[in-house]
Amino acid sequence: VSFCLSRRFNWSELVPLRLWGRTLGLQTESSHFLLEGMPFRVFGGSVHYFRVPREYWEDRMLKMKACGLNTLTTYVPWNLHEPARGKFDFSRNLDLEAFLSLAAKIGLWVILRPGPYICSEWDLGGLPSWLLQDPEMQLRTTYKGFTEAVDAYFDHLMTIVVPLQASTICHPLCPQYKKGGPIIAVQVENEYGSYAKDPNYMTYVKMALLSRGIVEMLMTSDNKNGLSFGFVEGALATVNFQKLEPGILKYLDTIQRDQPKMVMEYWTGWFDNWGGPHYVFDADEMVNTVASILKLGASINLYMFHGGTNFGFMSGALEADEYKSDVTSYDYDAVLTEAGDYTSKFFKLRQLFSMIIGQPLPLPPMIESKASYGAILLHQYISLWDVIPSLLQPVKSEFPLNMENLPLNDSSGQSYGYVLYETVIFGGGHLHSRDHVRDRAQVFVNTMYVGELDYNTVELSLPDGQGFRQLRLLVENRGRVNYGLALNEQRKGLIGDIFLNKTPLRNFKIYSLEMKPGFMKSLRHVPGWSAVPDYFVGPAFFRGRLWIEHQPQDTFLKLQGWEKGVVFVNSRNLGRYWKIGPQETLYLPAPWLWKGSNEIIIFEERTAGRIIQSVDIPYLGRTQYVD
Repeated sequence: VSFCLSRRFNWSELVPLRLWGRTLGLQTESSHFLLEGMPFRVFGGSVHYFRVPREYWEDRMLKMKACGLNTLTTYVPWNLHEPARGKFDFSRNLDLEAFLSLAAKIGLWVILRPGPYICSEWDLGGLPSWLLQDPEMQLRTTYKGFTEAVDAYFDHLMTIVVPLQASTICHPLCPQYKKGGPIIAVQVENEYGSYAKDPNYMTYVKMALLSRGIVEMLMTSDNKNGLSFGFVEGALATVNFQKLEPGILKYLDTIQRDQPKMVMEYWTGWFDNWGGPHYVFDADEMVNTVASILKLGASINLYMFHGGTNFGFMSGALEADEYKSDVTSYDYDAVLTEAGDYTSKFFKLRQLFSMIIGQPLPLPPMIESKASYGAILLHQYISLWDVIPSLLQPVKSEFPLNMENLPLNDSSGQSYGYVLYETVIFGGGHLHSRDHVRDRAQVFVNTMYVGELDYNTVELSLPDGQGFRQLRLLVENRGRVNYGLALNEQRKGLIGDIFLNKTPLRNFKIYSLEMKPGFMKSLRHVPGWSAVPDYFVGPAFFRGRLWIEHQPQDTFLKLQGWEKGVVFVNSRNLGRYWKIGPQETLYLPAPWLWKGSNEIIIFEERTAGRIIQSVDIPYLGRTQYVD
């Protein structure tokens, strides 16, 4: 990597807290960046605050500094910050202002990527599901229903973002803004060139940012094939890739001449889907490519520096030839592991960046030890059928309603989890979904399991029986597609009629199973919990206790012998597990544990084990190298 040493950069004075009162921010001069008039290159890394426990934000940032990076990039997930229309949440782990202020304190600049669409293997690419209540909705266009929602969200978001910009340019919308913050650039939307349904949309998003007080450099981000369609006048185009194809950076000159080159997303690894392998990317190939990019004079952002976790139900999905949902872990084979530990990529990159910077880097922080708490017995259970009458009130509807259009959550519908549909049938016969199940339905007659309906299985035979019986469909939303042209079709649950013997079923009772913290806490007090028998199949909730004698440590839960479901610890949703893999352990961060007794509840759809294991090493599955 010695060829990268032709020009060293000493940025020891170019850190946010040493430049209070600055006026210039990030600028371009010919093919170079300037920061406060001094030559600058972005050595960036992506860490998403919403995928990392707040207690670990500082640790991850200090590790970025120790690796030689000077800039942090993060997306902003609209669907977490506005979970119901008009109800905003920037508290606790979603405290964006605290995250960005901490970056400044650590000495990191920020490139903010506020969307509104973020992709990121995140449910619906970060767009709130309540947008899909409108049957005519056209996401990521200038459709009025979409832009009105974006405007309302940006009105709120930008009051947080604008005062944290780097430049002290006076703006009428922020007269109180006196000191520079860490934000040196703001991205306009995300990879729009791969969508490109509305030629006016990117200009709309750009003006939505500018009109609310954004004064920093604007950027766009696309893969090579999307560059020309995702570019908008007045923003610097940047490119995303993993393999450095010949001429790919020069191709930027066909979009914008005589401008700095930047790789906004250099993919340090890759994400995993359920049923596939755990993808890894060779460390030597990665660092050699980074060195080659830097030799060409470009700036770079490592996507991801630290991936973290898709806690809860937030992982997205792909839909190319078939629907594939993403796993809970967002380890990404990144520079740091899912739990924030160092990899060989970290030390190779640290060596590379230290030679370029030409000065000693901070010492890497000590890694936190992991705990193996051993076997945890799940000693009690309660069937879903016993929970329903105690905790849930049905929505009654002649027709099946999709999840987003259920009259719940301040009329914003249900976003995640499961929905149970019940109706009365007489006799058995041929059940056909007409491909209206999103994404997977377990089918029961009364409480007897009959089979599953999904994208591949659209019909089942129901057994004959005496009299009237309940037909139950427990439908799981496995994650909305986050990339591609199918975003407008991401409604979940039953999205149309289900037919029995060619007759559409009617008169449903519909139960929402979003499994929010309040529901999980109420579940503790439901009567009917009993000892787990030798053999039992779900759907059911299983309960156990983890006792911790000393200060809690990070651990990983291994669910061998369990089939498919969700794990909750102290009412926090760790995410999904599924025996088809590749992921076999769920990350449980220490800040979510208590000294003493910790409640573990598992919602298991089918085959339950009796124990789970707390181990100190994650297992993310059989590996396969990225081609």
